[in-house]
Amino acid sequence: MNVPIVDPLQGDFPETIEEFLQHGNMKCIAFNRRGTLLAAGCANGSCVIWDFETRGLAREFRDKDCTAPITSVSWSKYGHRLLASATDKSLTLWNVVTGEKIARITLQQTPLHARLHPGSSIPSVCLACPLSSAPILVDLNTGSTIVLPVSASDSGNVPLPNSRKFSDGSPPFTPTAATFDKNGELIYVGNSKGEILIVDSKGIQVLGLIPIPGGTVVKDIVFSRDGQYLLTNSNDRVIRVYENILPINGSGKEIEKIITNNNNDYESKYEKLKANGARCLVLSCEVSDAIAKVQWKAPCFSGDAEWIVGASASKGEHRLHIWDRAGRLIKILEGPKEALIDLAWHPFDPTIASVSVAGLTYIWAKEHVENWSAFAPDFIELEENEEYVEREDEFDINAYAERVEELMIDQDAEIDVETCEKNSPFSDFEDSADEIIYLPAIPSPDAPDEQPDKCLVSSSKLEDSNHSGSPPSSMDAVQNGLAIPPASSPLEVVDNSMAEEPSAEAANAKRKRRLSAKGLEMQQAEKVKKPPIKMSSNGKPSKPKSKPVVEPVNGNSSAKIKQQVPEPVNGNSSAADIDDEATEDDEM
Repeated sequence: MNVPIVDPLQGDFPETIEEFLQHGNMKCIAFNRRGTLLAAGCANGSCVIWDFETRGLAREFRDKDCTAPITSVSWSKYGHRLLASATDKSLTLWNVVTGEKIARITLQQTPLHARLHPGSSIPSVCLACPLSSAPILVDLNTGSTIVLPVSASDSGNVPLPNSRKFSDGSPPFTPTAATFDKNGELIYVGNSKGEILIVDSKGIQVLGLIPIPGGTVVKDIVFSRDGQYLLTNSNDRVIRVYENILPINGSGKEIEKIITNNNNDYESKYEKLKANGARCLVLSCEVSDAIAKVQWKAPCFSGDAEWIVGASASKGEHRLHIWDRAGRLIKILEGPKEALIDLAWHPFDPTIASVSVAGLTYIWAKEHVENWSAFAPDFIELEENEEYVEREDEFDINAYAERVEELMIDQDAEIDVETCEKNSPFSDFEDSADEIIYLPAIPSPDAPDEQPDKCLVSSSKLEDSNHSGSPPSSMDAVQNGLAIPPASSPLEVVDNSMAEEPSAEAANAKRKRRLSAKGLEMQQAEKVKKPPIKMSSNGKPSKPKSKPVVEPVNGNSSAKIKQQVPEPVNGNSSAADIDDEATEDDEM
């Protein structure tokens, strides 16, 4: 039995840059829960929302009080609110539907990241990570703040190893990373000592502690979309992935049970917190660049947590590394020569949005390959031609088998058209009838077309000729190099030519059916081959003195035939001696 070999390189991850989005100078991005909307914060303090399906601009929020660059954007659970943090130490909460500013809070430190509480549909509490202080919980309604503990010593008097202090005795402060779990019951804080603290979001108490190998500063801490995995980005250039052992729902109650049942005697409270943390998170894998030893920026999980992506923090590089959950390097994506400052993976599509230092958002997508088996399930693609051996009964009609298939179909079965099955990518979320999925795009007016200078010059010449007297004929205009304005229809040209004829001929003229383009060409060809025989005054046929000349008009493929007029014989001339000067194109 042949076992098919699965190629790990053929996975659901992006492969090339599909397009880019441009609006001002964008600094940070975030997808909503469904991945249909993409929010971006700009350098001028504004926030924009893109319709990710149509790549159209759906909303733009501007606050006259904020002109500083945006550092992070965060969606609420059902997409009704958008939180933006800026370098002017402000937090602004927006109503996505109406575009109104709900609240604005000014902190004491610049927030690098801010996240709304994921457990509430209309949250009023957010988690902010300032530049040089501990993470804080902010009440956006009242403006009150609660400082979170950043070390186990905040909950006890146990000295910690590798504790450092400044010369004045104050503890050092570095940017501290923190994040909510899936439902917001617990907060995971990564400190400068290389530890992950599990903090109760209500009681603000340290419930567990997980030491990170190496003991270096934790720069980023991110949960997967389903809450099963957590990754940390440390200053030692290593991304570590942990598996969450706690249940997704009721994690706060579960860790309280772990603490209650842990009756073992420990040397210190620090050791007890480590024992509690070991029952919450388990190290799964570590990923790094063993050759270049680069620092990582903005690491995150894919929508299904099967892939891990990290961007190189080197200047002038837009490089993405993709690993599987086992820690194997799968793909390296090379982008433009622009440093990367932020990225986000689509919630369920193999698509990544990355922001460059130039303010552009690049969309990385999977390269499209035609798959004919999607149209015909029995279709098998061959790499080279093969000789097909037909089965003996392949095209035989088996009436009995067809009759059995018809009998197996229950014609009286009731079909349920009301029950909606849950979509597998969103089965881990609660459905909401008032969830915002799409927003109407803002129409942008088209710029007026500018008239070319040549048209203006030609129109001025025609106006001068009209004011001077009789308008020039078409042939005179061509010979003099003047531009002829296009007629709205061929009938206008016919009417103008007939207006120049004598009134008697116009009165006797009858409306004739115009020939088609092919018929007109044949008629003209006959005139060229067989010129009309003209009689002189003495009754003898006279030889034509000129030949028809074909001249193109205005670069068109159709030509006008101009018959040169012969000199009159014996000083007499009649209308029969003069052929038509020109033949117009068919109006069809």
